[in-house]
Amino acid sequence: MNALTEQLATLKLFGMAQTLTELLAMKQLPSFIAGLQQLIVAESTDRDVRRIRYQMKSARFPHHKDFATFNYSASAIERETIEPLCSGHFSATAHNIILIGGTGTGKTHTAIALGTELIQTGKKVRFYNAVDLINVLIKEQAEGRQGNLVKRLQMVDCVIIDELGYIPFSKSGGAL
Repeated sequence: MNALTEQLATLKLFGMAQTLTELLAMKQLPSFIAGLQQLIVAESTDRDVRRIRYQMKSARFPHHKDFATFNYSASAIERETIEPLCSGHFSATAHNIILIGGTGTGKTHTAIALGTELIQTGKKVRFYNAVDLINVLIKEQAEGRQGNLVKRLQMVDCVIIDELGYIPFSKSGGAL
């Protein structure tokens, strides 16, 4: 049966391979249908875990934040305002969310936690610090590759731009 486990792993059915090993270690094997159902559920769960891990890495959050650790009592943000946004409906309808507030009010925490929630629901998210984003765009332009970043960002459901307030703007409104 080790060969069967290896074949499952070769097919990249890692959840099934792990569960098959566990099933074979049991004293009494489940029925064929029950065992097959367990293998399918295990593979589905494993794929979800790997997808979430990959999307969290791809999002490039500077650190992990979620709403479980968010202190609503110390913030002007209300739970009732945030919860409807966690479904990601705003991204499907191409609406923007702008978080405005002073230093330490939880804007970055909220943005990262919202991005984390969206990834949990199957959305693709990308986080940028505004200055870093501008530098990437300037570099892209200098190398004659304008539009590459825009094409990549069209593949995600939500782009988070943090620290917008730290960009120096001229009186005419353009970035310096």
